Amino acid sequence: MTENEELHRRRLRSAKQSDAAIAKIEDQDAYKLSFADPDFLLQDDLRAVRLQLEYLKPELKLVKNQVEATIVVFGSARFLSPEQAQHDKRIAEQALAEAPDDDSLKGNLKRAQRALKNSRYYQQAMDFGRIATEYNLQHEENNLMIISGGGPGVMEAANRGAMDAGGKSIGLNIVLPKEQRPNPYITPEYCFQFHYFAIRKMHFLQRARALVAFPGGFGTLDELFETLTLVQTQKSDPVPIILVGSEFWHRLINFEVLVEEGAIGEADLKLFTIVDNAKDAWQTICDYYDLKKGENLTG
Repeated sequence: MTENEELHRRRLRSAKQSDAAIAKIEDQDAYKLSFADPDFLLQDDLRAVRLQLEYLKPELKLVKNQVEATIVVFGSARFLSPEQAQHDKRIAEQALAEAPDDDSLKGNLKRAQRALKNSRYYQQAMDFGRIATEYNLQHEENNLMIISGGGPGVMEAANRGAMDAGGKSIGLNIVLPKEQRPNPYITPEYCFQFHYFAIRKMHFLQRARALVAFPGGFGTLDELFETLTLVQTQKSDPVPIILVGSEFWHRLINFEVLVEEGAIGEADLKLFTIVDNAKDAWQTICDYYDLKKGENLTG
């Protein structure tokens, strides 16, 4: 240790050092350090502490790495990649060819055909992740990163597109009984896990410079409408909110009915834009921020 290192060496024992010392002593629950005692931390009475910890863990990592601006990508966890969907369709066709009267196999083929049709959204999400990341790599001053829910389907596609472009991306996973698992395209140091939906959604929006929603189910709609509500009520500054897939969104939601019934105002329809592909989604963001003139999104 050099003289300078000795001068600046930490004098107080760290929490890690204390925990290591305690670990050498016979395991007694009451004797454990409070912050190193899982049974203690998981009590209902400690929920407020867990909420704070769940917020701080990703926050400190993102601040340390100067991640200041993100593009959020939402969408169904159930959509397959085109290659997987095509493979599943071939398998279903082969199975039905061997037993053409089997109603269950007919149902399997119908579902495989639908999955192949919906795989276009996976492709578009992957294209969008690639386009946005390519821009980021060319304009590093923006440090504009793709962030997704970290799971399969559209989320995977967005992270995959970012990786294909040679960039980094973030995944905010959450513990669910099924479907949710970290996809392999998230940058490892930015692969986070959550228990609380509220804290996860806070992290989605805290650095968001745009939100791109592909077709999805309850989770996608929850995230989309929370964002719309926050912007509408001025709890959040406006950002581009883009819905990809006009056929899906127009079939699913009649926004004009909300205006006709007086539930929202005419101006609220301007809070979002509906497009049909990744290029138009990215162009909407570029137009909003005038990116061709080098607007800095971290400001």
